[in-house]
Amino acid sequence: MLETFANPAHLAQAAAAAVQAALSAAIAERGAAVLVATGGRSPAPVYDLLAQAPIDWGSVTVTLSDDRFVAPTSPDSNERLVRDRLLVAKAASARFTPLSFDVANVREAALRAEPEVKALAPYDVMLLGMGEDGHVASLIPGSPVMDEGINPAGERFCLGVPAGVGSPPVARVTMTMPALLQARLTLVLISGETKREIIESGGGLPVHALLEQAKAPVRVLWTP
Repeated sequence: MLETFANPAHLAQAAAAAVQAALSAAIAERGAAVLVATGGRSPAPVYDLLAQAPIDWGSVTVTLSDDRFVAPTSPDSNERLVRDRLLVAKAASARFTPLSFDVANVREAALRAEPEVKALAPYDVMLLGMGEDGHVASLIPGSPVMDEGINPAGERFCLGVPAGVGSPPVARVTMTMPALLQARLTLVLISGETKREIIESGGGLPVHALLEQAKAPVRVLWTP
């Protein structure tokens, strides 16, 4: 199940190549492509490589699997990471669809994100990380919206996650499992022995729900 890479640089190169191939194929076939990006440490080097990739970025829409309910200028914002590391250089012409908005509460932000995120589906390629609690996107164990978010038969594509879970424990907007399963290809990027053991152990965590479904293809890229 795991694709093993000797170091983070090799993993980033493999992930960037897979994303480039998926986006270019979608543009050639359908005239447009959608990339679902994510936050965290692992994808940042991938974004650096993709920003220089010879892709028709003007035909690409980028959105997020999840984001914190903070200002886009905050260091905790996934939108900021994507704008700073991906949507520059050659990729500056891509269109960006946010998940977090300057509204009264995280529930309202999710409702505002929902129509456009749903309209973008199916997504050509998605990048995800994984937490040491087994969460993907912001489908976090212990969250009060966890059951609704993980239900593959649910109707919502975006949910507001109240503050109190995750690190940092701020409110978030997340794609649900039905939305995640709209990806034609998902790449889960992980590092370290702890995360490898989580992947291989099974046990009913959100990442296992993603890996054990049969609808959407998922690759797990790992480096020590």
